[in-house]
Amino acid sequence: MALTGRTALIAAIGSLPVGILAPSWTGLLAVNAPLSLAILCDYAMAAPVRTLQFTRSGDTTVRLGDAAEVQLTVANPSRRRLRAHLRDAWPPSSWLPGTDQAASRHRITVPAGERRRITTALRPTRRGDRASERVTIRSYGPLGLAARQGSHKVPWTVRVLPPFTSRKHLPSRLARLRELDGRTSLLTRGEGTEFDSLREYVPGDDTRSIDWRATARQSAVAVRTWRPERDRHILIVLDTGRTSAGRVGDVPRLDAAMDAALLLTALASKAGDRVGLLAYDRRLRAQVRGRSAGDVLPAVVDAMATLEPELVETDAHGLAATALANAPRRSLLVLLTTLDAAPIEEGLLPVLPQLTQRHTVLVASVADPHADTVAKARGTVDAVYEAAAGTQAQAQRRRTAEQLQRHGVTVVDATPDDLAPALADAYLALKAAGRL
Repeated sequence: MALTGRTALIAAIGSLPVGILAPSWTGLLAVNAPLSLAILCDYAMAAPVRTLQFTRSGDTTVRLGDAAEVQLTVANPSRRRLRAHLRDAWPPSSWLPGTDQAASRHRITVPAGERRRITTALRPTRRGDRASERVTIRSYGPLGLAARQGSHKVPWTVRVLPPFTSRKHLPSRLARLRELDGRTSLLTRGEGTEFDSLREYVPGDDTRSIDWRATARQSAVAVRTWRPERDRHILIVLDTGRTSAGRVGDVPRLDAAMDAALLLTALASKAGDRVGLLAYDRRLRAQVRGRSAGDVLPAVVDAMATLEPELVETDAHGLAATALANAPRRSLLVLLTTLDAAPIEEGLLPVLPQLTQRHTVLVASVADPHADTVAKARGTVDAVYEAAAGTQAQAQRRRTAEQLQRHGVTVVDATPDDLAPALADAYLALKAAGRL
């Protein structure tokens, strides 16, 4: 049984005249006995909460930053009218800070034998699966003096997907891809390394593209046309070790790397290439392989939804072995990791020859924009020391990148906002050069 504020108010008001006019146990009994009887009657007339029936429906997935709606249907099989306050509990990260009270609490009235539906609006602030907690309901009597209270487990899960904010860069990269493929209205010849077709020579064509054998078989001069390589295999490897947990701005490095990986996946699948995904630290965390062009992006988004950084040192040998096992033929290996000196020199460099011997390797890393700001700071002693530290960190990253480039690795080092388009541009450059 739960007593309401109305009960306390009535008891306080009734106690005032007793305390002033007849301060005795008899006076208190004269006031509280009728009130107690009214409370018991009100409790008895409240609709029971144990027999209530609950079902859920609504969204099962939502992008981070968007809103999801989950419906809860309450059926009242009893003969009493249900007047209730209901709390639909979810984890704290299911709402923006400070909005959970208003979003999770509802007032509901359900006549006997009927049902009503309420909607809980979620706005998650973290990726991953958000599972509903208990539904707590407090059923009030018609006088509003007492209430029955109980909880029910009504399971439902909403998967919060990565936001994919870099999708705004996709149209411009697809336009560049069409230029490479020769499918644009501009006067741009298709570039590439894979033979496409023969056509008649027009003034301005590169004479090196003339096919003399085909020309000898017909009356007009024929030239070869080329298109970018297709049906190539791209394996994106996410390093989920301790370095991916570092925050750059408002997000972990892993989230920025995932956003870049999503843009590359969308672009490569449109280009006709096959894309796979690995997430690895000391063991395999997620994997996507063998998906068609239309299914690979949703599969990658779903696989990334539950990924979190692990506070362990990445096993570079295990990562290389897993990557080689998932790329049996020549592929483009895109490794999203750090450019810090110690992890690269002690972890990646020793296994790099195994990767570059069979595959084209591209290393992409998230740079901290704060380092540039710090490196330019002046004016105080503290600022000068910070500038020296920032300059040293930048020089170290450049040396690490140069080490990788000497092994034939393409390096992309950009801030979180620029990493996704920079990685897409590097992919298009490799595709145009025929290095996939």
